[in-house]
Amino acid sequence: MKKHFFLLICLLTALAMSMGGCRNRAKQVSAPQEDLAAKKMLQGIWVNEDEESVAFEAQGDSIFYPDTTSQPVRFQIFGDTLVLHGAEDVKYPIIKQTAHLFIFKNQNGDEVKLEKSDDPDDAAQFTHQKPKAVNQNQLIKRDTIVSYNNVGYHCYVTVNPTTYKVVKASYNDEGVEVDNVYYDNIVNLNVYHGATKLFSGDFRKQQFKHIVPEDFLSQAILSDLIFDSIDQNGVHYIAVLVIPDSMSSYEVQLTVSYTGRLQMRLR
Repeated sequence: MKKHFFLLICLLTALAMSMGGCRNRAKQVSAPQEDLAAKKMLQGIWVNEDEESVAFEAQGDSIFYPDTTSQPVRFQIFGDTLVLHGAEDVKYPIIKQTAHLFIFKNQNGDEVKLEKSDDPDDAAQFTHQKPKAVNQNQLIKRDTIVSYNNVGYHCYVTVNPTTYKVVKASYNDEGVEVDNVYYDNIVNLNVYHGATKLFSGDFRKQQFKHIVPEDFLSQAILSDLIFDSIDQNGVHYIAVLVIPDSMSSYEVQLTVSYTGRLQMRLR
């Protein structure tokens, strides 16, 4: 009896392992396969004849854009879908693809017709360099002398460019989402009364997260720190946070008291 029971257990165990293996194989088989032939066909420079503009260049696993602010993006083709792996994965339905014609639908559902280019002038638009910053990207120093009740104060501001990237998603002429890259700043402020240093500190955009909405701050740069006024409360500066190439901005008033205390409030 025990022998038969042992054999039954072994049989059930083997059956369970077999079924598990089948499920794993089924998962492997059902995984989408990249269309390498379609990817190879997309290699080259593509132009929008209707807009009379260069759209992109596909080279290897990446798509490059002719402007200097859009990052190259990794791409794949699965069946009739083009997938761009940028800040987020974005999918575009492919309507038709041949060696010299590529038609797809953009974010708005509009059909975009591209033709492969062999014009050397089009090729010259692609340098494959790293994206350049659109903001000032330069060291700025300012000295400001102010007084209140006949007492003088000397203020120093230094805007230091950094390599901290801020990625902002936008759409090109073909309605394709591209990632534009900008570089943030660190701004230093020093306030002196004679030889006495009342305040010294570096400001980064993250320090304003309790005042400025997080979704705005993620795409913004700390652009500048500008002298505003001086009164009985202290020296007032305006921190300017902006989303590059847009009208969106926040201004935060920084007040350094005569005892060196810092206060922040939305202007």
